[in-house]
Amino acid sequence: MQRNSIGYGWIEAICGPMFSGKTEELIRRLRRAAIARERIQVFKPAIDNRFSETEIVTHGEMRMESQPVSNVEELAAALDVRTQVVGIDECNFFGPGLVDVANRIADAGCRVIVAGLDTDFLGRPFPPMPELLAIAESITKLQAVCMRCGAPANHSQRLAVSEDLILVGARDVYEPRCRRCFEPGIPKQTCLNFV
Repeated sequence: MQRNSIGYGWIEAICGPMFSGKTEELIRRLRRAAIARERIQVFKPAIDNRFSETEIVTHGEMRMESQPVSNVEELAAALDVRTQVVGIDECNFFGPGLVDVANRIADAGCRVIVAGLDTDFLGRPFPPMPELLAIAESITKLQAVCMRCGAPANHSQRLAVSEDLILVGARDVYEPRCRRCFEPGIPKQTCLNFV
C-alpha cells in the first residue's frame, strides 16, 4: 500500500446508535480526503442493501459510491496498493476479523475510517467496534435524539419482533432511545458466529 501524505497510517472510529449520523460523518471525512486528492476506497457490507447496492447512504439521502463486500477477506483482497484512505461503513456486520485487517491496513500507511454501531439491540458491546475503539487513534462517539423523550440517545431500540442479532432495517425496524427509555429484548442467540 502507498503511504498517505503524512507517511504513516492510523485508525479513526465513528460509533453510536442508529440515526446518530455515523455514515454522514464517514462521508464527510472521505469527501475531504478526496478534495485533498488522496486516493480513497469505500467499502460496505453486501448484506446492507437497504438504500443502495453500491453506495453508502445516510438516512438523509447523502450518498457515496462504495464497493459491497461479503466479508473481511473479500475486503482485504479488493484493496488497491495506491489507496491512501479506506472507509468502512457498518463495520459491525464484518465481525472480529475486521480488527486485524484494519490494523494491517493502518500499519501499511493508510488512514482507516470505520463507522458502525457500538452496541447491539440489547445494549451489549457489538463486535468488532469495542476492539476497534481500543486500538483507534481517534474516536468519535455520536448520539441521536431519543424518539420517546428527546434526550440524547445512545441506544438502538428494535421495534420489530425478531430474536436475530443481525436484522438489517431502518426507521421501520429501529429508533434511537436514551438510557431511561431503552427497553432491551431477550434473544435466544447470545453471540454471533462469524466462522
